[in-house]
Amino acid sequence: MNGKGETTDINNLRDFLTFFRRSLRPRGKNVFTPFNVITVPVILLGLVIIVIRFARGLGAVTNLSQEFPWGLWIGFDVLIGIALAGGAYVLCFIYYVLGYKQYHPIVRTVVLNGFLAYSFYAGALLLDLGRPWNAFNFLIGNKFGFSSVLFMVAWHFFLYTMSLLIEFAPAIAEWLGLKRAWKTLNTMTLGAVVFGIMLSLGHQGGVGGLFLIAKAKIHPLWYSEFIPLLFVVSSVFAGLSMVIFEGSISSRVFHDRMSAKHRESHDKLVIALAKVCAGAMFVYFFLKLLEINHEDTWSLLTTPMGYWYLLEVVGCTLLPCILFLQGAQNGSLSVIKWAAVLALIGVVLNRINICLIAYKWYAPVHYYPSWMEIVVTLTVIFTELWVYRWIINRMPVVSESPEWAEEAH
Repeated sequence: MNGKGETTDINNLRDFLTFFRRSLRPRGKNVFTPFNVITVPVILLGLVIIVIRFARGLGAVTNLSQEFPWGLWIGFDVLIGIALAGGAYVLCFIYYVLGYKQYHPIVRTVVLNGFLAYSFYAGALLLDLGRPWNAFNFLIGNKFGFSSVLFMVAWHFFLYTMSLLIEFAPAIAEWLGLKRAWKTLNTMTLGAVVFGIMLSLGHQGGVGGLFLIAKAKIHPLWYSEFIPLLFVVSSVFAGLSMVIFEGSISSRVFHDRMSAKHRESHDKLVIALAKVCAGAMFVYFFLKLLEINHEDTWSLLTTPMGYWYLLEVVGCTLLPCILFLQGAQNGSLSVIKWAAVLALIGVVLNRINICLIAYKWYAPVHYYPSWMEIVVTLTVIFTELWVYRWIINRMPVVSESPEWAEEAH
């Protein structure tokens, strides 16, 4: 057993089951931490609501209707979730393809975040389907449409999640002491990364492409032919802002488990990521200006919806872009972290605006999520955090790899 990487040698199924059972034991003597006290009641309540949803249908727990069939669950799981998980494909491209090896300490953390996000958010989509047992039709070939954008998105979701699993699998092999499997999985990593990048670009834009058919239902300030491109570009700075935000928290929560290399490189990597975020946000803001000019919607900026639009574009895009530049130039981590928070708020606002607030903004009766929808969404997030914490505390993600793996590199 390795104290840092928590690795062991698994020789048979019995050894694995014994090892895994021991790994399920909670760490630390104090289980009544603020995180546990807050999240456990929400998760338990969320599970009760999920049971009610499957027993009595969507109408029993949501405010969805024929006029508004997509609500908070779709808006968060599909639109917001995949944007915030974009850091995985962006950082893998920077590290594996462009060859910037200084990002090595955080690659596994980012890949793990992406894998868990796609696994939990794609799984949570089952809650929103009227017939969840048909969710896997795109895999088995049962009455699906080849020309459907959702058909493409579903396949991309599935294949990209598998790609992320392959990319993270070497860490699992190190944890279990599977040296032969580790060598095989390492040879597959680069291919999985390249394949995953292509898939991610496809479904980031594909989800935006869904709204191209809803021109009459989306407010003119948010509708344009550039929506797929805007979704791709925003996923770049959204994903990296999430990396900065999560990294700032993880550096405190998991400080004792972090390797020296991880701790020493943290500040430099945050500054480097801030520069990339600033560049992507500048491109996004420029595309927004082109969008307004192309659609000739300047006059709408002085309306109430226009003021809301300006809050999103100026307050949560242009402002954090400037803050990222200032923080990177002055080496101010606090400014960069605030810029990351503003950027994340901006992406969340944009996705919520497109699918909820600016969607059928003219309707006399609008959709608002029920408290049960909010609780279930928090349940998904908190459960993901529990799994993330369990993995970080046991596998060599932020800690040192075992010696045999380091020597092989």
